[in-house]
Amino acid sequence: MTKPTIAITIGQAYYPRMFSQAAWDALDTFANVIHHEGPEPTNKDELIALIPEADAIITSWGVAQLDADVMAAAPRLQAMAHMGSSVKRFVSDAFWARGVQLTSAGIALARHVAETTLGLMIVGQKRIWPLGQLMREGGWRDDEKWESRELFRKQVGIIGASNIGRYVIRLLEPFEVTVLLYDPFVSEAQAAELGATKLELDDLLRRADIVSLHAPSNAQTHHMLNAARLKLMKDDALLINTARGTLIEEPALVEELSNGRFFAFLDVTDPEPTAADSPLRSLPNVVVTPHIAGCIENCNRMGELAVEELRRFFAGETAVYQITREMFERIA
Repeated sequence: MTKPTIAITIGQAYYPRMFSQAAWDALDTFANVIHHEGPEPTNKDELIALIPEADAIITSWGVAQLDADVMAAAPRLQAMAHMGSSVKRFVSDAFWARGVQLTSAGIALARHVAETTLGLMIVGQKRIWPLGQLMREGGWRDDEKWESRELFRKQVGIIGASNIGRYVIRLLEPFEVTVLLYDPFVSEAQAAELGATKLELDDLLRRADIVSLHAPSNAQTHHMLNAARLKLMKDDALLINTARGTLIEEPALVEELSNGRFFAFLDVTDPEPTAADSPLRSLPNVVVTPHIAGCIENCNRMGELAVEELRRFFAGETAVYQITREMFERIA
């Protein structure tokens, strides 16, 4: 039986980060592999040159979009396995018109982001950042700023039952927290199955000790945490954003943080990077990190899943995580 041909488009400089030896070994068992020879992801011309003989491709950050020109150059293309958090920049109407199967290894990336989020919840409740600063200034735990606490049995608000949001809920189980969930696409019964109580967004913000954002960036979620809603949050709450900066109205957030009402961990901002003179870089009750909640040094989980998705496709098996056009319109 002839093996399918799979094109790797991501650039060879990224191979160690994205593919384990196990992934390469698995590919060899069912496919012939062709490689983009350059160190960086394929631009449009490079992609067109690479894929005329490809039955499937593996893509990731930086690869050119599969637009009408690219699709015209790929008459055999049947499947695309994407490694990254979002597929929306990489596909086109021409892609969907061809009926190519699209899968995403973002569910593997979701585990990394969820683990980071849990870590931020723990150190945020313990007040590791401000208390570390207090120690540098010569203070100790009898200072009036001493306010360390635990995650145990807190009320945690999850905004968005995305793959990441669902992983966070699972990771919270040992802490016996009350999970409050806002997601317009999830019913009360579905929320209960996840171990959460479904609430409207305003109610969640009023009740939660911790608010963690896991919604997609689209027209419906743009500035969903605006000035009015940020004012609903509890004094001394913890806000975590590992999703997208556009979910929060930044000037309103700066105003609330300037008043010292709550603490925020922001792994994403709008714009990215945040402006050099932004108060978010200097306020004592916010920590901004450079979009590193997902995997940075080792993304092998995604490479292994991308390979598994293509193995399943050519074996006629069900995908782990297929993205349909209907889903795409909602999550993009």
